Amino acid sequence: MIELEGVPELIDPVMVAAFEGWNDAGDAASGAVAHLDREWKGEVFAALDAEDYYDFQVNRPTVWLDNGVRKITWPTTRLSVVRIGGTKPRDLVLVRGIEPSMRWRSFCNEILGFAHELGVEMVVILGALLGDTPHTRPVPVSGVTSDADLARTMDLEETKYEGPTGIVGILQEACTHAGVPAVSLWAAVPHYVSQPPNPKATLALLNRLEDLIDIRIPLGELPEDARAWQLGVDQLAAEDSEVAEYVQTLEEARDTADLPEASGDAIAREFERYLRRRDPSAAPDPGDGSYLRDTSGGLPRTPKRKPEPSGSGDEPPGPPAASPDEDETPPEA
Repeated sequence: MIELEGVPELIDPVMVAAFEGWNDAGDAASGAVAHLDREWKGEVFAALDAEDYYDFQVNRPTVWLDNGVRKITWPTTRLSVVRIGGTKPRDLVLVRGIEPSMRWRSFCNEILGFAHELGVEMVVILGALLGDTPHTRPVPVSGVTSDADLARTMDLEETKYEGPTGIVGILQEACTHAGVPAVSLWAAVPHYVSQPPNPKATLALLNRLEDLIDIRIPLGELPEDARAWQLGVDQLAAEDSEVAEYVQTLEEARDTADLPEASGDAIAREFERYLRRRDPSAAPDPGDGSYLRDTSGGLPRTPKRKPEPSGSGDEPPGPPAASPDEDETPPEA
């Protein structure tokens, strides 16, 4: 039985989840949730029992020193909550952990139990996959859902994927069967530079999340980190003529695919999105997030596990067109 005595009644809560591992190329998705937790000073209120879901020979616990006292951090999934202030305050329930090793149905049911008790209105699951996309272009971000009505009302793709899947796909289907609106946002990470971190893909996911749930996210140093990341990859590619030629081929393919969408109406829509997202007068007060009672905050963060060298089996039908307004930060689609 789930008891949440330390959490007050939430305002229009949305659950945002990401899991390290197969669905997290370049640590882009888990990095996005970590950014939200850090910027809004999230407070941990629950952690799933590691014994129930993790194989400790696959995801090993770590030993660390706290003022000379040895402690152990177990791999698990933690839930925290942040309040976005401003004229229209709302709450985010952040779920961050590692893709479980076992009992996926029970794992999803436990997450859904928290969502039900907290009155969550929608679940947004972030993922990242490896793809044939150049690092020099806007990061493609696809929004997919299993709910046909939600796809129509929120301008999303209705997923038609068939094949192996990860915890992102399983959790989305569990939400759909439970009657909880659920959306997955997927960022495509260049397969030739897949090692984490990838701040450009993290930034693209956060920008798309802003539009999806109509909030403004403080980006901190992330745009500068994304620029530095791209500059570093540019320099590495320039040192290898074969890589540079391959990147140019990807650029040409991407630009050709994007041409049909580069219409006046599309550009106008993207410019309106940019103004809405970056209007300082509409920016909510981040607040300090310190409004929980009796929480179990301050739990040590689990070290990141490098993602599998392959893309997500839950790959969405295809990335949307590039967003022409995103070059400044850098871009998303």
